[in-house]
Amino acid sequence: MALQVAVCGPRACTDTDAENARRVGELLAERGAVVVCGGGDGVMAAVAAGARSRGGLVIGIRPNGTREGASPHLSATIVTNMGEARNAIIVWSADAVIGVGGSWGTLSEIALAMRRGGIPVVALGGWRIVRADGGAVPGIRYAGTPEEAVAQALAAAGD
Repeated sequence: MALQVAVCGPRACTDTDAENARRVGELLAERGAVVVCGGGDGVMAAVAAGARSRGGLVIGIRPNGTREGASPHLSATIVTNMGEARNAIIVWSADAVIGVGGSWGTLSEIALAMRRGGIPVVALGGWRIVRADGGAVPGIRYAGTPEEAVAQALAAAGD
């Protein structure tokens, strides 16, 4: 069975975040992983476009009650009508999570993944999470490139 990797990131992302997300999608598809994302704009659309450009499978988990606003690059769309609570579905459906860039929604997905435990969480740009004393929060892996992010996520997930 193919590994499922959630890729999380902001709707309103930077050009760099979009480029990184597209490359992450390409690399995941080339390795045979299924991409799970929020299915909207920004990082979500970029990772979906990247994965689909390499023949990959992309599942979008939408927050609203219709497919309206879903990326045209999705292979399948899951409509939840759950708002941001859908972030839990994204994280619980994944064998690994890659956060690209940073927004409050991205932070919530990283936090949910860390609370879930047992799955690798990789941050590429965006959030650097530290304790109040400045020490690193254990368990989050940091990557400087899409290649590093995908390699870390897949290796830690057992691919």
